[in-house]
Amino acid sequence: MIYGYCRVSTARQDITRQVRNIKELYPQADIRQEVFTGKKTTGRREYEKLLRTVKSGDTIVFDSVSRMSRNADEGFEIYQNLMDEGVELVFLNEPYINTDVYRKALQSAAVPMTGTSVDLILEGVNKYLMELAKEQIRIAFEQSEKEVTDLSIRTKQGLVTARMKGKTLGRPKGVKPITSKSVEMKRQIKRLSKAFGGSNTDAEIMSITGLARNTYYKYKKELLEEAAE
Repeated sequence: MIYGYCRVSTARQDITRQVRNIKELYPQADIRQEVFTGKKTTGRREYEKLLRTVKSGDTIVFDSVSRMSRNADEGFEIYQNLMDEGVELVFLNEPYINTDVYRKALQSAAVPMTGTSVDLILEGVNKYLMELAKEQIRIAFEQSEKEVTDLSIRTKQGLVTARMKGKTLGRPKGVKPITSKSVEMKRQIKRLSKAFGGSNTDAEIMSITGLARNTYYKYKKELLEEAAE
């Protein structure tokens, strides 16, 4: 079984690029996607469900290593555990750390034993080459963690600068908050509603989505306003 895992940090970000990149190379992939921010993988429901589902011989495809983990230690540990369980990992933007490449590197690097005292030296060489291959994986996850850390620092610096310049921070008055639920519900309404070319009535959509009447009509009104702009 081939799975694809896609993640964005906020509902405002577009996840379709990740899905498209995976589907171009693995059209049969079962895509799992979610909105989640933070370095840790704990709390990522779709990701945790996927890790419980995969078994030996399965493949998980990521657009980049940062989609798997942005915590170097945790990412490397999950990588190592999955590889030991026989799960293949593919990173479209960092193919040099794909598990099949890693395995081949370890196999080709291994120096055969001679049955003599020289084996003591060769054993040390083999261990060194294995650690060198592992280091490439660690570096990829460390770079991913560094990117999110640098972004956090730049964001904090930007907020401080804005305050020093007397700018008002926060959401401007009159701007509606955007949540992952509202984005998904609006997408469903736009797909199903007769008002947007679908085939379902308002009552049917409320039943399908489970939205309260007031919430449903609020979302529909916002969609109609957006369409009219």
